[in-house]
Amino acid sequence: MELPKRKQLRLQEYDYSQNGVYFVTICTHNKKCVLGDIETNTDFVGDGVTHRQRSGGHCRWLCLQSDEQDIPFVMLSQYGKIVEQTIQNMIDTYNDVEISKYVIMPNHIHMIIHIEQQLDNGLSRTPTPTRANQRIPSLVPTLKRFSNKKCSKSIWQRGYHDNVIRTQTSYEEIWQYIDTNPLKWELDKYHMES
Repeated sequence: MELPKRKQLRLQEYDYSQNGVYFVTICTHNKKCVLGDIETNTDFVGDGVTHRQRSGGHCRWLCLQSDEQDIPFVMLSQYGKIVEQTIQNMIDTYNDVEISKYVIMPNHIHMIIHIEQQLDNGLSRTPTPTRANQRIPSLVPTLKRFSNKKCSKSIWQRGYHDNVIRTQTSYEEIWQYIDTNPLKWELDKYHMES
C-alpha cells in the first residue's frame, strides 16, 4: 500500500533564505488539552480571591490583563508552565531569533518569530546557519524536545504550521489574533472537547 504524499506547505515563489517574520502554530498530541484551561475571573476560591489572582495568572503574554469579570484567560498546567519556561529559555539563548508574541492555549501554542540573520562576528552564542529558513525547522523541534524531556512524556503532535508574515497589516492581524485567542476559545479551530 502506497502512503499518501504530504501536502507541500512552502510557497514556491518565496525566498526562504531571507530574514523574515513567521507565524508558527504547534499543536499537542491528538490536540489534548494538556497545557492548561480557559478560566474567567469569576472562578472564586472562596475568600474573594480568584484563581487567576492566587496563581499569578500566567497570562503575562496577553494584552488583556484586566480585573474585569468574565474575561477568559489561560491558566497554565504543569506542562504549560514547562512550555512557557522553554520558550523563555529560547528567547534568552538565540541572538538571531526574537519571539515577539506568543500565547499558550490548552492544546496549542501560537508564536510570532522574527529571524534576523547577522554576520558572525565571533560573539554569537549560537552558530549562524547559512540560510534563515533553517531556523524555524530547527527551533520548533528544539522547543518540542526540551519541553518533552522536562514533561517526561511526548506532548506534541508531529509537524507544525508556519506562515510567512509578509505585510504590516498581516502582522497586526496575527498579533491581535494571538491576543484574543483565549477569548475565542470556543470558536477556535484547534478547540476539541476533551
